[in-house]
Amino acid sequence: MYAPPDDATRARMAAALAEGARRLGVVPSGPLSWGWLGCTVGGPAGDRWLRIASSTPSGTLHRTPGEGAAGAEQLLPAEVPRPRLYDTAAWASGGYTYEAELSGLITVPVVSPGRCDLTTDPGLPEHWWTDLRQALDLLAGSKAGVRVTVRDTWAARAFPHFLGIPAPETIERTTGHGDLQWANITGPPLALLDWERWGLLPVGFDAGLLHACSLAVPAVADRLRNLFDDVLDTEAGRIGELCALAEMLQASARGWYPELAGPLAIRAQQLTGTRPPESPSRALPPA
Repeated sequence: MYAPPDDATRARMAAALAEGARRLGVVPSGPLSWGWLGCTVGGPAGDRWLRIASSTPSGTLHRTPGEGAAGAEQLLPAEVPRPRLYDTAAWASGGYTYEAELSGLITVPVVSPGRCDLTTDPGLPEHWWTDLRQALDLLAGSKAGVRVTVRDTWAARAFPHFLGIPAPETIERTTGHGDLQWANITGPPLALLDWERWGLLPVGFDAGLLHACSLAVPAVADRLRNLFDDVLDTEAGRIGELCALAEMLQASARGWYPELAGPLAIRAQQLTGTRPPESPSRALPPA
């Protein structure tokens, strides 16, 4: 989805990919796919997908049992469409920690290669939308999440900073994906990729985030609202959608998705009656 930021990161992560392949007993066999700022890299290895995640310099990759792809494999219903996880490995080298995951190879392309949002209608068939709703219902019904994604402490700062309104007193949560955007969804058939953030999310966050990433294509945005109206039209769902909008506005303030800043602000104002602050700083104020 992204390019690595520099040659040093490219070389370091390529070496980590080779080490992960050695530890898991596979041979990389195709082009690489880079994650945000080169913190992840993945590629085919025969009929599997090998993915490497790296910590920040001198940091560690700390994962509570039940989190990430391994937690999803262990705790979520098999009917949720996603790659199966076969094996993992972890190690430290040169001041970084690494995690390798070997999962099933998904050959169907993502809906929006290279970016989280849509610029044109992908023309997804009716059964694909039915499968999407069923997948999110299965997630919500599993009550399996252990990670709290979109924490109350973040919302307390983000709502006034990026939406111009006070944070809600309570946020109702359910199990969800946590990064449901068009570069993490294939189809048809449907598969949900990248399970780093899955866990306990605000109700409506997943649908609200995908809706935010569809604002440039009104037909798709309307389709999503109709599909999830029973969730998004509740007070809990409205708060979850606002959490998604605040997160996207924060990303926009940091220089990501600049073309979405205007549509995101308009949608937030539609929900709150308040125009979000213009040109907010990229950093949140202290809690």
